[in-house]
Amino acid sequence: MILSDRDIKEAIKKGHISIEPMLDPELQIQPSSVDLRLGNEFRLFKYVEMPFIDPLNKAETSSMEITELKSIKDNERFIVHPGDFLLGTTLEYVKVPDDTVARLEGRSSMGRLGLIIHSTAGYIDPGFEGKITLEISNLGKMPVALYAKMRICQIVFEKMTSSAERPYGAGRGSKYQKQKHPEESKISQDKEFKNLK
Repeated sequence: MILSDRDIKEAIKKGHISIEPMLDPELQIQPSSVDLRLGNEFRLFKYVEMPFIDPLNKAETSSMEITELKSIKDNERFIVHPGDFLLGTTLEYVKVPDDTVARLEGRSSMGRLGLIIHSTAGYIDPGFEGKITLEISNLGKMPVALYAKMRICQIVFEKMTSSAERPYGAGRGSKYQKQKHPEESKISQDKEFKNLK
């Protein structure tokens, strides 16, 4: 069951769902979703310095060798060129309760510019909290300017039939819990890779 605007407002009021800061609830709360804003940080891949990324051996190289963190000011443009892939983050820190899942979707207005906001990680587990890392790609033929605090995506909440027995978090060894920056892949920490080393 997808939460309506009425249900979302009630869940936020009761502290069941948390989205902070919500700069303009009247604008951001849509009929069945909440628009989230773009944060000030991006993680860029250093393509020219790395011949490839090996998920099995990624732990042997520091994140600074594969990516670099770039910050922009609120009034500064960040240009996404055709073919670019980078990681961004939401301005908002989101907490999803144990009995709810969330989905991240790009805004139609961004898609019409050729921008994809998530490549595969649009599903947000019950119990997750943190800023949401965005997987931004420009599929168009023109560069697109992004600005911090612009509405870039939307989050949809769905009520589960019961609370998760083992929600996302420390008890599961969840790798991205409480993230505050655009986080690069931590796939090398997956159990199946640990057994191959």
